[in-house]
Amino acid sequence: MNTKVNLAGVELKNPVMTASGTFGSGVEYSELIDLNRLGAVVTKGVASTPWTGNPTPRIAETYGGMINAIGLQNPGVKVFCERDLPFLEKFDTKVIVNVCGKTKEEYCRVVDRLSDENIDMLEINISCPNVKEGGIAFGQDPFAVEEITAAVKKYARQPVIMKLSPNVADITEMARAAECGGADVLSLINTLTGMKIDINKRTFAVANRTGGLSGPCVKPVAVRMVYQVANTVKLPIIGMGGIATAEDALEFILAGATAVSVGTANFFNPRATLDVIEGIESYMQKNKIQDIQELIGVVK
Repeated sequence: MNTKVNLAGVELKNPVMTASGTFGSGVEYSELIDLNRLGAVVTKGVASTPWTGNPTPRIAETYGGMINAIGLQNPGVKVFCERDLPFLEKFDTKVIVNVCGKTKEEYCRVVDRLSDENIDMLEINISCPNVKEGGIAFGQDPFAVEEITAAVKKYARQPVIMKLSPNVADITEMARAAECGGADVLSLINTLTGMKIDINKRTFAVANRTGGLSGPCVKPVAVRMVYQVANTVKLPIIGMGGIATAEDALEFILAGATAVSVGTANFFNPRATLDVIEGIESYMQKNKIQDIQELIGVVK
């Protein structure tokens, strides 16, 4: 039975990886699960300089999910390369580094710094606010999507994954823009913008007022967007958004995703990634499917 998938020339032993921001760089989770069993580890976002993130409180539980406004807190690319990469290199899994920035130049500096490192792929988080364009996220403007994609591709030696924001009128327009810019792979969806109010304190549940909504509640939206994009562009897709079980993951694969990322589920079930891997294998055995390629995008 073959569970291997290929993303722009990078072969994963299975289609299951972690979603950026929910797994750190794997250090803490390595005490709970065997990282060697994962198709890939996707790191938390890395910027050119350390980011302190947003003020607290930064996380609030919601019905069927959570809202976070961490603000992409990270130690910067220098510390990441010195501390986190050597740890990840110990494991037999692919390493995908998520990159964030506030300007095109910041993205390019990080990508350039990572170009010679032992990294398999780069995932570019374009849900960051573009400070030179009034704070509108790169991923909400198709022209900006194409521009930032083309810019990082000039510096990248690894295949580039563009992570699409769902907070747009037409996700396919953004997917086409990324494809035109030279993206190798697309990942979607990032979090939906949400808000929660604490009725007892009569104030916002997170200090930033709004935050990114994730978890099982966003899955139907995510599956729909993956399906739309899969039928619009020719690039491989990493599907994510509310995946907690193998059944969830299989929905994304049937909709057109070549691989999947498990995110918020890691917080309430540290074994979620392994459960998904084992569940996909069981499904394939039960249905006499010899190759996972037989499942990708079969629902039209």
